[in-house]
Amino acid sequence: MNPIIKAENLTFSYPGDEETKPVRALCGVSFEIPEGSFTAVLGHNGSGKSTLAKLLCMVNLPDSGRLWVAGREITSPDADESDVLKARRDVGMVFQNPDNQIVATIVEEDVAFGCENLGIPPAEIRRRVDDALAAVGMTEYARKQTYNLSGGQKQRVAIAGTIAMNRRCVIFDESTAMLDPMGRREVMEIIRKLNREQGVTVLLITHHMNEAALADRIIVMNEGAIYLDGSPRDVFGNPAAMWAAGLDVPQTTELAYKLGKHGVDVPLDLFDPDACAKAVADAVRRKRKPTGGGKS
Repeated sequence: MNPIIKAENLTFSYPGDEETKPVRALCGVSFEIPEGSFTAVLGHNGSGKSTLAKLLCMVNLPDSGRLWVAGREITSPDADESDVLKARRDVGMVFQNPDNQIVATIVEEDVAFGCENLGIPPAEIRRRVDDALAAVGMTEYARKQTYNLSGGQKQRVAIAGTIAMNRRCVIFDESTAMLDPMGRREVMEIIRKLNREQGVTVLLITHHMNEAALADRIIVMNEGAIYLDGSPRDVFGNPAAMWAAGLDVPQTTELAYKLGKHGVDVPLDLFDPDACAKAVADAVRRKRKPTGGGKS
């Protein structure tokens, strides 16, 4: 199966002005994203992760390199506007602030907005809107005013608008950053459901390590390049490399790493607090258990 996204040696710089030089944001980035996968992208501020997202959504075009979306090379000299438009229909983005994405005052009208722009027949739009609202648990809010919703509810509406357009891949750019813990949990459950049940390819850009741990794969960006790339176990199992890049690891991983320094063997890939607590208790009991026999 062809990847939904393929990047080859992508570079991008933000232009300077009379007083400043251009700023290189991406330096020869290459990777493939299999269709139906769930990939988290990590990196400190200025690492290039949001710039990469804008290239994948065709908001910006790379200075050099090649980019394929759903099998179409949109950076090819032979690519035309229709190729870019098709790619934009396949890949959507949900932004950090849902207020920047909501355009209508009524929930169902906002979810329908993108479909209307695509010229989809009204009956099909009605079906898509109903299905999308059901998918994010917002059916009962269909006729509610968007400005009265909570932050988490607004983000779910933004996600519903993307679902209604039948995106094959959705990039979530810090989409939980402005939400409280409950809102973050709600949105992350929707994201996981989209991936597991509907087969939508997910790219999650986040600063929350516990969110990244839910992904199948983690790409760590640093200084405009891919710094680490692997499973959550592989990436978080190397805390020293993460700390060197100015990033944290899940608290459970940090605890297990520090306990290991003191001879308490706990797996580094237990990201659930309850599972980690049980593993710590078991490891402590094993360490305390006498290894020699008693008197005969």
